[in-house]
Amino acid sequence: MFLEGGRIVPLAKPKVGSAGVTGAWRVFRPVINVVKCVKCGLCWLYCPEAAVELEDDGRPKILYDYCKGCGICANECPVKAIRMVKE
Repeated sequence: MFLEGGRIVPLAKPKVGSAGVTGAWRVFRPVINVVKCVKCGLCWLYCPEAAVELEDDGRPKILYDYCKGCGICANECPVKAIRMVKE
């Protein structure tokens, strides 16, 4: 990883959907509370499926077509702005 324009950028990142649309079988999905979010990017950094994108303003956006509902993003969020809700 390295810093690019003040943002952490992984050296290698899988392409979204490289395994196809995979989010249809999840049991829980992450929901982001944008008021609590501090735009730290940890959810994006730790998502094993590259199902989190960062908007231009730094806010995370979940790509539900590819999210498997593992909950790593919610677990890594330092301010608990992400909660897992049952589908």
